[in-house]
Amino acid sequence: MQHRFSLKGEDVDVALVRKNGGLSYQGHSVTVDARGRLKLTLADGSSCTAHAAKVGDVWWVHMQGRTFALERIEPGASSQDHGDGLVAPMPGKILETLVKAGDTVEAGQPMMVLEAMKMEHRIVAAHAGTVVAVHFQSGDQVNQGAVLLELEDTN
Repeated sequence: MQHRFSLKGEDVDVALVRKNGGLSYQGHSVTVDARGRLKLTLADGSSCTAHAAKVGDVWWVHMQGRTFALERIEPGASSQDHGDGLVAPMPGKILETLVKAGDTVEAGQPMMVLEAMKMEHRIVAAHAGTVVAVHFQSGDQVNQGAVLLELEDTN
């Protein structure tokens, strides 16, 4: 299970691997008890316990006298720069493609309509530019974070 978190403005990739009925993080054994405490067994055989609680989108982890706030980064769910690709904010179905490669668009112009969670979501141009590529068409299912269109800045 690959996850990405933000810790003090830095992106942190965490890969948890199922191993012998438990989890492994970077080769270290991780177990979780019924109270949500995490026990991390290090390669040298030593161990430490962490307490974790989720509040909204943030995991608060208390370990060895320090507290860390880890915010999970969902693909497509942030306003982070994705190059000039416009990404799906959640899984869904493309209802309508309003532009094609080569079209010139203005900032805020709708380019695609995505149906997700029984609602329509308009994918709009973040800035004026030229559509370089359209990766999905009407009827296509998309995953969260999928690059739907690519837009080249005209400035």
